[in-house]
Amino acid sequence: MWVNPEEVLLAGALWMTERANPYFVLQKRKGHGDGGGGLAGLLVGTLDVVLDSSARVAPYRILYQTPDSLVYWTIAHGSSRKEITEHWEWLEQNLLQTLSIFENENDITTFVKGKIQGIIAEYNKNHDIKEDDDTDKFKEAIAKFRKLFGMPDEEKLVNYYSCSYWKGKVPRQGWLYLSINHLCFYSYLLGKEAKLVVRWADITQLEKNVTLLLPDMIRVSTRCSEHVFSVFLNISETFKLMEQLANIAMRQLLDNKGFEQDRSLPKLKKKSPKKVSALKRDLDARAKSERYRALFRLPKDEKLDGHTDCTLWTPFNKMHILGQMFVSTNYICFTSKEETVCSLIIPLREVTIVEKADSSSVLPSPLSISTKNRMTFLFANLKDRDFLVQRISDFLQQTTSKMYFEREITGSLNSSDDEVYSQHGSLLSCSPQRSSLGSETEGERQFNLNDNSVPTATQALMTMYRRRSPEEFNPKLAKEFLKEQGWKNHFAEYGQGVCMYRTEKTKDLVLKGIPENMRGELWLLFSGAINEMATHPGYYEDLVEKSMGKYNLATEEIERDLHRSLPEHPAFQNEMGIAALRRVLTAYAFRNPSIGYCQAMNIVTSVLLLYAKEEEAFWLLVALCERMLPDYYNTRVVGALVDQGVFEELAHEYVPQLYDCMQDLGVISTISLSWFLTLFLSVMPFESAVVVVDCFFYEGIKVIFQLALSVLDANIHKLLNCKDDGEAMTVLGRYLDSVTNKDSTLPPIPHLHSLLTDDGDPHPEVDIFKLICSSYEKFGSIRADVIEQMRFKQRLRVIQSIEDNTKRNVVRTIVTETAFSIDELEDLYILFKAEHLASCYWGGTSNPTDRHDPSLPYLEQYRMDLEQFKGLFTLLFPWACGSHSDSLALRLFRLLDQNADALINFREFINGLSVLCHGDLTEKLKLLYKMHVLPEITLTHEHEEPDSAFEATQYFFEDITPETSHSLDPKCKSEKDDGFVRVTFKTEKGIEAKMHTPDYRTYLRLWNQETKTKPENMKDLPKMNQGQFIELCKTLYNMFSEDPNEQELYHATATVTSLLLEMGEVGKLFCSPSSKDEQDPFYSSVEESQTKLSDIGGAEPLSCTAPMEDIKLEDSSPKDTGTSSAMLISDDETKDDTSMSSYSVLSAGSHELDEKLQCEDIAEDTVLVRSTGSQGGLPHSASIDKDWAITFEQFLASVLTEQALVLYFEKPVEVAARITNAKNVRKLGHPYMSVSDYEISLSG
Repeated sequence: MWVNPEEVLLAGALWMTERANPYFVLQKRKGHGDGGGGLAGLLVGTLDVVLDSSARVAPYRILYQTPDSLVYWTIAHGSSRKEITEHWEWLEQNLLQTLSIFENENDITTFVKGKIQGIIAEYNKNHDIKEDDDTDKFKEAIAKFRKLFGMPDEEKLVNYYSCSYWKGKVPRQGWLYLSINHLCFYSYLLGKEAKLVVRWADITQLEKNVTLLLPDMIRVSTRCSEHVFSVFLNISETFKLMEQLANIAMRQLLDNKGFEQDRSLPKLKKKSPKKVSALKRDLDARAKSERYRALFRLPKDEKLDGHTDCTLWTPFNKMHILGQMFVSTNYICFTSKEETVCSLIIPLREVTIVEKADSSSVLPSPLSISTKNRMTFLFANLKDRDFLVQRISDFLQQTTSKMYFEREITGSLNSSDDEVYSQHGSLLSCSPQRSSLGSETEGERQFNLNDNSVPTATQALMTMYRRRSPEEFNPKLAKEFLKEQGWKNHFAEYGQGVCMYRTEKTKDLVLKGIPENMRGELWLLFSGAINEMATHPGYYEDLVEKSMGKYNLATEEIERDLHRSLPEHPAFQNEMGIAALRRVLTAYAFRNPSIGYCQAMNIVTSVLLLYAKEEEAFWLLVALCERMLPDYYNTRVVGALVDQGVFEELAHEYVPQLYDCMQDLGVISTISLSWFLTLFLSVMPFESAVVVVDCFFYEGIKVIFQLALSVLDANIHKLLNCKDDGEAMTVLGRYLDSVTNKDSTLPPIPHLHSLLTDDGDPHPEVDIFKLICSSYEKFGSIRADVIEQMRFKQRLRVIQSIEDNTKRNVVRTIVTETAFSIDELEDLYILFKAEHLASCYWGGTSNPTDRHDPSLPYLEQYRMDLEQFKGLFTLLFPWACGSHSDSLALRLFRLLDQNADALINFREFINGLSVLCHGDLTEKLKLLYKMHVLPEITLTHEHEEPDSAFEATQYFFEDITPETSHSLDPKCKSEKDDGFVRVTFKTEKGIEAKMHTPDYRTYLRLWNQETKTKPENMKDLPKMNQGQFIELCKTLYNMFSEDPNEQELYHATATVTSLLLEMGEVGKLFCSPSSKDEQDPFYSSVEESQTKLSDIGGAEPLSCTAPMEDIKLEDSSPKDTGTSSAMLISDDETKDDTSMSSYSVLSAGSHELDEKLQCEDIAEDTVLVRSTGSQGGLPHSASIDKDWAITFEQFLASVLTEQALVLYFEKPVEVAARITNAKNVRKLGHPYMSVSDYEISLSG
């Protein structure tokens, strides 16, 4: 390829000149190809790899040189002699004569450079290549990566690093390539090559270790191997990127979302390191944004634009605090260098003025930001203040237009955004939405989304059902009043609402307990839910309107759990509370169908409703499920299982003397799920558990870990004496029941858990505030970033164990239905899944989300479309050979696709493969026969529509697999994404199968019964018409193309087809005209023939006794040649262009006919179009004979007469060899990875 001219100092070093003229030199790299080998070649090859020589990608190059100069310029690279020769010839033809005209050397150099750059620019323009995406050096690395590992263009390289790979005790210095889906390593040292490819989705452990021998080492583990890399130049950067890519792969296994590059990144600056790719920058930006969102609890789509060091003037202590300012699309945030000193969040929707103040020696480069609630923030020591102000102004402009647009959409006529909301004693001055919802006098539509018979809660349920305890009224209320006063003083000093200064004092107030009537609003504030609510006005209301009245599995589970949600609280002992809970849970299930509803969500949501209004409770639930407890409430509670693993690690570190005992008893896994999923609400008295929720919304998950460790630590001696898990659970249960909140003004609510403990002496009371204080003293050193690091490690383990569990369940379910061994089934499942993943990586004809649904039964979770099936068909199925392989794959795919949704699951795939690999002669022939009596469809590049053949194909299904088809209405497929149609469009039988685990022993009995009644089933098979018979003959001829006994099989096939032709002709004698209307439905598409076989012009009438020797392909006569060359395509619109007299097809041998029949070799790029001939031409001799037909019994009997065919179909298939080959084979541009990693080669 042409490259931007670069200066070369030593043109002869490590290169050999092959061609030269006065201006240009064509050179070849030493050690490349046949010539120039020996020691020099080995050394150069080794240096290229170790030193990352830019020329290693291109073994050929062209240099430009002016005659009197010693300076050379590289103008072209080539990976092959052919490519570089084309460039050389172009230069000789187009530039040499022109250059001789110039007199000045500088003019020649300028002209050549300009010409080459013009060629590159023209090429980029024509091929729509975006400039400055990646540097030339990185493009070379990408080309090398694809060439070495056979990766397609869709596989994006992120970065590459120099390191050593340890194979045994020998380190191999080389290059580690990290792409979106694979970790690859390449080394070439003194003639010895080593390659390694590992898929991120197969990694079970990734850790950075430090040993005495290797101070920096990264260990990558898969299910069956371990790889160690060391000697990194920057191990931290490498490991972070590896973690990020492994995380993306785990996310893909979880929810099937592929990686999409962010194209909105700013342009690469000149100072940026040249090796960094656009993808690497994208991933770095994602990681920074993720940390930024977690730190300030911002919405999931918020992107960090940049950050800078600065100081912030804090009026409460009259100081300039050193820290960092973060600017993103919708927020300006600040955090101090010392974590707990001060943090600040300023939403741009609240900003009124941004201005540059006058600089002074005391206050250099100050920036003043004013907000709607009359607070002013003063930042100083900003390095690039003008640029920062410009960025903030741009974002402010976007925010203003966005707010105006939202106001137009929601039809709100109020200008409450410009006012400071302070009525009704609200704490949230920055939320206009709270004012419109709280005040019924304003002109916004009222929030009443239920029927008139049920009252709608317009405020937090606790305010409606608050009951005082008269005997303890005064002291507790006095304490509550003091708490409220403490918060009011805090607001006066530190500000109120989102823009409040958050300091150590804020944390102390939270730990002492939030007052009852402030709880909901402060939960909104600290969780960040207030931001999402403020930016989505009317969203919840619309969701409720859409979701109410809808029915699906989630709503069914919600209805079942509604009356189990805090039943002891009076707010949920009447329809108002229950209806509010129903609306919030249903709205969330509608918003996020991937989660839908999970048990434990009802308990948490009911508590949120007690302290927050309905819409606020919804947004708190969103913050909880999607940000603060990620993946906790999905179908497999992955997040909770991950945190269970983290808790085990923390227990091992902080209470080591208890850890082994707890592991033996198996208690940690039992307690952590119930504690974490409900935030202690289900195991502690209500008034104590809400204090835990207070701390959780302020500090995040670390509070839950600290508290859990404190509970274990407080009971350490009792737990060490426990003999079984039941006893340990009783100890912990009694302890948690005794946790009390003496400050609570609520009457004690009977706690369900306390009723289940034993009748022994009650545990002494434990004060919740002392317990929380103790947890901070003993375990407060746990950091959020350390928890995230542990979560990554555990996520790998949990998701891979879920995948292994799925595989085991699938194999256990299907092993009784097939002759494959367990090991073979496991290998086949891995190949099936790998094919699915490859299509997720590099695209496919169907949506990956349609093909992977974790909510389905194990056997149906992964499905594949036709294109993926073709790949596996070629590798695994014994009949796949010759030009008809794709056509045959399509026929088998349509036969296996029971519900006609253009996808097949693993069971269907195995049933088809099982017949071909383990079936007897009759089963194989029956399958072959069925594949060809399916109605014909048009093959194009477009997505096939097998639905049209649904009625016909379901006729065969009981012979292929005994499983009952749960057919889906294709019209409803488009609605599946909302999660609310899974049950409504299934038949009752389908629902039943979804609700209950099917008994596969029944299927086994059905299968056995089917094999016994085979003779009866044979008669039920439809007859095969002439067009279908032609296709069957073509399949047979192509099937034997690579067989050792090819010639013998061809002769046998010719004999069998001759015999079947005779049978079909004889069968016509028994067909009366009246029977035509009673034909099988498969004949409905074939109209009356316009001509008989005997009407072929110039040929003698054919009879059943015609000499059948002519049918052999190699024996063609001149008479046949003349006849066939005169054939014309029928003008019958319903006929295929391959539909002609079977006798003529099989006896033809002329070149003309060969050319005519090229369209019969169905390949991927062939389109079969129904022909439309002109009226009144020559006689049409190629029509299908309507009356001609054969049955399966005739086909079977004919094949049995030929020993060669019997031996071929009875020949045992080496399944293990085919599976091994499928694991290792690598197609061009479509590698097939093995079980967990794929070592391509490792010599020496």
